[in-house]
Amino acid sequence: MKNTVCDPERILSQTINGFHQYVLTDPVHLGYVSENFCQMVGMTERELLREKEDVYVSLVHPADRMCYQSWIRQLRAKEQTLTKEYRLIRKDGQVLFVRDTITSRKTEDGILVGDSVLTDITELKQETHNLQFLNETIPCGFVKYTCESQPRVTYFNQQMLDLLGFSKEEGKLYDLELYQNNIFLMIPMEERRKFALYLNRVYTAGVPIAGELTLLRCDGTRIYVFGWVTKCVNEQGVEEFQSVCMDVTERHRRKKASEVKRYLEALTDVYDKIFECNQQTNLVKCLYSTDSPRFKWLENIPMAMEDAISQLIAGTVVEEHQERMLTFFRELYQNKTEAFQSQPPQITYLAYASSGEIRPYRGIVLSMDESVCLFCCRYAPELGEAVRLKNENVSLKENMRELVMEFTDGLAAFEVKDEWVTPLYVSDNVCDFFGLTKEEWLSLMQKSTPIQEFVKRSQVAYMEFEALLRNGEGEFTYFDLKTRTKRQIKAICSQKSSNGKAPRYVMLYNVKATETGNPDNSRKTHTVSIRTFGYFDVFVDEKPIAFRSQKAKELFALLVDRRGGYVSSEEAISFLWEDEMVNSVTLSRYRKVALRLKNILEEYGISYVVEVVDGKRRIVTGTVQCDLYQYLSDRKEYAQLFHGSYLTNYSWGETTLGELTGTFLFGN
Repeated sequence: MKNTVCDPERILSQTINGFHQYVLTDPVHLGYVSENFCQMVGMTERELLREKEDVYVSLVHPADRMCYQSWIRQLRAKEQTLTKEYRLIRKDGQVLFVRDTITSRKTEDGILVGDSVLTDITELKQETHNLQFLNETIPCGFVKYTCESQPRVTYFNQQMLDLLGFSKEEGKLYDLELYQNNIFLMIPMEERRKFALYLNRVYTAGVPIAGELTLLRCDGTRIYVFGWVTKCVNEQGVEEFQSVCMDVTERHRRKKASEVKRYLEALTDVYDKIFECNQQTNLVKCLYSTDSPRFKWLENIPMAMEDAISQLIAGTVVEEHQERMLTFFRELYQNKTEAFQSQPPQITYLAYASSGEIRPYRGIVLSMDESVCLFCCRYAPELGEAVRLKNENVSLKENMRELVMEFTDGLAAFEVKDEWVTPLYVSDNVCDFFGLTKEEWLSLMQKSTPIQEFVKRSQVAYMEFEALLRNGEGEFTYFDLKTRTKRQIKAICSQKSSNGKAPRYVMLYNVKATETGNPDNSRKTHTVSIRTFGYFDVFVDEKPIAFRSQKAKELFALLVDRRGGYVSSEEAISFLWEDEMVNSVTLSRYRKVALRLKNILEEYGISYVVEVVDGKRRIVTGTVQCDLYQYLSDRKEYAQLFHGSYLTNYSWGETTLGELTGTFLFGN
């Protein structure tokens, strides 16, 4: 069978991409153009074929024209085949990337021509350009490693080497070899388990995982990267992991700094003094101090840890508690990791306030990261009557009755050892709390009773009792049948011994009625005046309250603004921390602020002005004098109180200000 090509003209014109023919004699011009070439450049055959003018060169992109003309001169030198990539501009202005392959040859009459096949590579070039742009603007590290239990690295790209700090120095290349033999060497010890779990999940599920991870550079410093891990099969048919990561260290540091700042701001609402202890640098600095001028000059100035702790203890803590404090810090730093496994280490102690008065304080150590922690302490008036019980080193059992009789009425005390309770003392008005008569209590004092049996008749759940033993303090509310009022009872527990075998002592104290209306006639009352027009302030018997916590003051202002309506924890959080969600952290923070408000009101003897029911709070409007309430009463003598400003301290007061302004402008 004869092998022939039928209709070669149609094949050249319609099938071979962009076929055309140059005439390479002066002037160079197009001698033939195919149909698909005309479609490619958007011009007709008549427009392209001109013997005295090189129309094609005018289609070449101006930036590529000089190189193109040099290429044509090279083709004219001899018969050969050359390929060139350049850009064309179609008649409609669209830019094309093309690959031009020309074979120059002489015809029978000796004229040098060039047969050209033009391929449109625009899409390919755009993909390559995008990848190049991505590589230049968002440099990513890329690494391949085996799917073994101890993965070996088979490939690092240059960006990954730069991220890890490797160079061509001989010493660094040795470190690189170590990294290549075990990829876990580039992961900090505390992150390795998490990374291994990531790899295991990717391998078993076959689904990529993305997230943030800490990496160790070759010089030991840390960087934070965001990346993803996927499982692939390489060219040799072997399974491997591939990871792409971007350096987000600066973003991580800014985010961390912002979180720490907000955290510290929250802590300053609760604690009087905050010290930063850096175990890595062995330095301590005072970050915050409200009522102690002796620490003001130390703020943000680092000191050697031993000197700072000695100065903190020797300068403030009473002599009999100094050794306890030194032991506390010594054990903390000798067993730092273990110290934070269950709960933050805490200590109560007596110290001198700036006024020279001895006050009870509570200290707590909060971990920030693997090397930094905060020691926070606050004045704890709720421990005023019980602090000696917790810190007493003598046998309390024999002296319990004598000790508790020194305190206010309404006390109970009992010993807890293992899972058994032995009552030691109780006053008549606390028996009801335990669901016992005085005779039943006296009977229980002669023996030990299992904890669950002891608390089952009381108004305390077993879980709450466990929390008391765990936290060292608790607070409970119950209904007293005799007085027909809600009563409040506090509990304090001595610290657990190091071996856990010594008995612990629990004392209940300070039983008070929870007011549901005006204060009792038997109790001394005070004149409480509240100013809301302008800056918010509270006066007791014409003396201003010095709020130690600004958030506690803001909470009180919120209750005043609600005009006697109840405010829930969630509502209060949305006002006090406008940019934060309600969660366990903000709820815990709010409870501390509420406790601070309660303590300051008790300190000034006006706790009755705030009522608490099921965690909701309201101001008892009948117990205070308030310019807002007076102005809204429509009485003529108060009509001139408002002058256009309201709770200037707080942005959330603008809603009420709008109501007041409308009343002020348009009348009642």
